[in-house]
Amino acid sequence: MPRFAFRIEYDGAPFRGWQLQEGQPSVQGTFEAALARLDPAAPRVHGAGRTDTGVHATGQVAHADLSRDWAPERLLMALNHHLRPHPVAVNACALVDEGFHARFSAIERRYCYRMVSRRAPWVHARGQIWQLRHALDADAMREGARALIGRHDFTTFRASLCQAPSPVKTLDALEIETLPVEGGGTELRFNLRARSFLHNQVRSIVGTLERVGAGALEPARVGHALAARERTACGPVAPPQGLFLTGVGYTDDPFAG
Repeated sequence: MPRFAFRIEYDGAPFRGWQLQEGQPSVQGTFEAALARLDPAAPRVHGAGRTDTGVHATGQVAHADLSRDWAPERLLMALNHHLRPHPVAVNACALVDEGFHARFSAIERRYCYRMVSRRAPWVHARGQIWQLRHALDADAMREGARALIGRHDFTTFRASLCQAPSPVKTLDALEIETLPVEGGGTELRFNLRARSFLHNQVRSIVGTLERVGAGALEPARVGHALAARERTACGPVAPPQGLFLTGVGYTDDPFAG
């Protein structure tokens, strides 16, 4: 059976996350239903990451084994036809060997969290950004974020229901971009990169750094919170609508070229 890899983008607002759930709308379920229109075997789709309710993606990766061969471009177009009108689209498709696994072959995952500081209401893309009315000190947030880079026990920034076998993860990058916006505000983009993340890790980190940017916490408190290994030392969890899974890396990129 030929195996295909898909790069998928979606608006997470209508879904209860990526993972298939009984009686609940999910991105995986929507994608599998579209595939079933093309393949009577109704193949199971395996994703690279389980985004939560309301979280978006521009670079989710999944794979599935189909019962017959397809030209990747034709398969991409057919899937996008059957995915309508759901806010899900395939932006790349490739034939891969049977050793490729969307989740287990991944060597890194990249997330971006979008936040805007502006007093006037944010009209465009308001379901895809976290708006705050108060000013934020990006330099203080960058100072606090430095304590999180590297290999650490991230228990403080882990959801209580996280099923990962270990809280130890290596955060390879955490960069904070600032962009001016109309109306005198600032957009902040938190770009994080790691082999894998814990449940709610990104949103917990962003929520804590927001408190630093607002002046409620000193930058050094981020490192102290990490060392505490206590969930109660974490700041509030940032809301899901600002979070995007922007990419998944592999030793051999299935979509290269």
